[in-house]
Amino acid sequence: MNGYVLGFDEIDDTRIALCGGKGAHLGELSGIDGVAVPPGFCVTTEAFDRALRQVPAIEVLLDGLSGLAEDDREAIRERSAHLRQEIERLTVPAEVAAGITAAVALLGDRTAWAVRSSATAEDLPSASFAGQQDTYLNVVGAAEVLRHVTRCWASLFTERAVTYRLRNGFGHHGVRMAVVVQRMVVPDSAGVLFTADPVTSSRRISCAEAVFGLGEAFVSGLVNADVYRALDEEVIERKIATKHMALRAAPEGGTREVEVDPARRQQPALTDAQVVRLTRLGRRIEAHFGSPQDIEWCLTGDEFQIVQSRPITTLFPIPETADDDNHVYVSVGHQQMMTDAMKPLGLSVWQHTTPRPMAEAAGRLFVDVTQILAAPPSRTAFLEVADRADPLMGDALRTVLGRTGFVAATSTSGPSFPGTEQADVETDPDLVTELIHHAEASVAALEQAIAGRSGSDLVEFVLADFEELRRVLFAPRSNQVIMAGMQATWWLNEHLADWLGEKNAADTLSLSAPHNVTSEMGLALLDVADVVRPHPEVVAFLQRAGDDFLDELPRFPGGSAVRDAVLDYLRRYGMRCVGEIDITRTRWSERPAALLPMILTNVRNFAHGAAAHRFEQGRQEAQAQEQEVLTRLLPLPDGERKAAETKAMIDRVRTFVGYREYPKYGMISRYAVYKRALLQEAGRLVAAGLLQSEEDCFFLTLQEFHDLTLTGRDYGNIVRARRDAFRTYEALTPPRVLTSDGEAINGRYRRDDLPSGAVSGLAVSGGVVEGRARVVLNVADADLEPGDVLVTAYTDPSWSPLFVAVAGLVTEVGGMMTHGAVIAREYGLPAVVGVEGATRTIEDGQRIRVNGTEGFVEILDEPTKSD
Repeated sequence: MNGYVLGFDEIDDTRIALCGGKGAHLGELSGIDGVAVPPGFCVTTEAFDRALRQVPAIEVLLDGLSGLAEDDREAIRERSAHLRQEIERLTVPAEVAAGITAAVALLGDRTAWAVRSSATAEDLPSASFAGQQDTYLNVVGAAEVLRHVTRCWASLFTERAVTYRLRNGFGHHGVRMAVVVQRMVVPDSAGVLFTADPVTSSRRISCAEAVFGLGEAFVSGLVNADVYRALDEEVIERKIATKHMALRAAPEGGTREVEVDPARRQQPALTDAQVVRLTRLGRRIEAHFGSPQDIEWCLTGDEFQIVQSRPITTLFPIPETADDDNHVYVSVGHQQMMTDAMKPLGLSVWQHTTPRPMAEAAGRLFVDVTQILAAPPSRTAFLEVADRADPLMGDALRTVLGRTGFVAATSTSGPSFPGTEQADVETDPDLVTELIHHAEASVAALEQAIAGRSGSDLVEFVLADFEELRRVLFAPRSNQVIMAGMQATWWLNEHLADWLGEKNAADTLSLSAPHNVTSEMGLALLDVADVVRPHPEVVAFLQRAGDDFLDELPRFPGGSAVRDAVLDYLRRYGMRCVGEIDITRTRWSERPAALLPMILTNVRNFAHGAAAHRFEQGRQEAQAQEQEVLTRLLPLPDGERKAAETKAMIDRVRTFVGYREYPKYGMISRYAVYKRALLQEAGRLVAAGLLQSEEDCFFLTLQEFHDLTLTGRDYGNIVRARRDAFRTYEALTPPRVLTSDGEAINGRYRRDDLPSGAVSGLAVSGGVVEGRARVVLNVADADLEPGDVLVTAYTDPSWSPLFVAVAGLVTEVGGMMTHGAVIAREYGLPAVVGVEGATRTIEDGQRIRVNGTEGFVEILDEPTKSD
């Protein structure tokens, strides 16, 4: 065969650039012992390049696609159709046609062929592109093979393929198309095998789907497939579909639908023994490629033939371990309200911050809780904490524990963990003031000590300073204060519900508590809006301003005062941003324009003095609620004791509950100091030619950063590989609980008291509110009006300024004491968190009812948009 055509025996996984993902995998498959692959050949990407040189203005046409937005369907449809027409009408170059014709003759002129696309960005570990290009079956004769090769080339530019590349960041210029031509198999049954369960992600469970005839019948939706699940080598589940139709090869070429004999329609397409054999075959293929596979198979007689295998790209990776024992992991991101993927430097900094060892997978961190769950005392305590913090996580853990033998019980007491011991600290407001003073003094000392450091000395200093960070962050008295506030909250909610029937009584009693740096941050931005509002020229400018707006402000009347107000806000809160626990995220101080949408929302929706008014209103509501509760307690049996205990707990809550937000503020303040210094060092490394950009340092761990400053080692390939990996991680959703089998478990609410059509969640801030849902995935896109209900995936402190502008809150992630819950209670907003799929179930503009007392959300009508 010539350079434009390669036989399967000439191809392996190193030839993706020449044969595309599908072609390279077929060549690799054909070399695995015990795996039968129908013979065939690959028309290489060099043939594609040779052919496209005949298309007039091909570069201009590709540029036209590259400039499109992924949601511009009409433009994508029009331009992709034009490009496909140009390719399909070209004549296959003579030397390419000669190679294809010779390969067809070598394998048999009378053979029927399957002609399949094989793009260079297809069937890769990071993106499968499954179904994005075309496949043609039962193609007979060399002339027809040539015609269908050009159709495969053109299918690189179908609407769905173009949209997929735009969405996933693949360029159109760099993607090329090979074509696989494979002897057609006429199967009795066909289908797919997933070597990991696509529903649960368990790597021990294989899932096979099977139909009579050609597998394209169920891919196209013509028939339902049988579904078989096998655990190890035992079939544990089978669902036999009624198969009215089958797809068969037509004598004249192509395929045709045939009716299945009524007597066979409910017969299985595979026996259990065949499912087990197929599972073994899948495991052999999985072992060869080193990852779970999505395998297309055909069964003729009693022989399985494999016609494709691609990596399953939707599975969440399993943390690496040094043993083969069972492990149970809980997500750190769900506890920190930041489930996005983190870059390596961010992961490294967080791992240096926390005293508990953490496992890493797909840019997320997990804690191995196997030993905690194995010991009955620690298991009971941990589940109690999990139920309070995030009931879905508690349910997920119970699901794992319900698997016989997965977590082997021990007779030890188990390791300790925070949140289980009673806080032993006096209710003393001076204690909070003292803790805040010490934390601020520590950050100030850091700023002085780090100044002027560079090179390895700087990174060594940062690494050493984590000891001081942990000393402040995890100071015993600080933890005691936090736990005292939480435990007093729980006490009030439990006892007042029992004594008075009051649900979530602490919500109102804790309004406008002092020292809550996060709620103060939201109110402070209302004060900034007060400075902006009197100056219409400034307001008009900010509505169109860019990143340099601070420099431009003094040109407008009142602009200097606004600039000073923004700078003052940044001095206090500029270290914050969305996803702030990842040190690599852009801080407000680095891009102050991120604050503009929130400032303008406040200018539009609030009157002057709103911050002071809201705080005072909250304080008065809390005071009135306290008086009412105490008055109602006194007439009860033993009322004086109950009232006295309740008064003590109210004082304790109001003294301590606000401080809970401060340690994280101190930690993020420290991170900001580290980041400024590390970016300055990265700039020096760029100047020295050791990094291509300052942001390259985000893809190194702290230890690697240190090594780079010492040795000048070339980390370029590592950085590029990690950038590519990070893009794939961003598309994955981490589970609350993950096992070493790969099973991803998110838990569920087990309740039957919901109104019809309501979606369940965790009640974290009492009250009921109806309003227009605003589904916001990015703070910068928030366009809020009074009465709106904020619906989002999660919130961290950077979202707090939005809370002053909404009437209620719904999030997908969260617990009783996570950020959104704490600030919702502080602002008196009804809130329900932990609502699975909220941003997909609830549409932007729909009217919804949020019941923050009972923990559910009702969708009341269709979406309505503002004028």
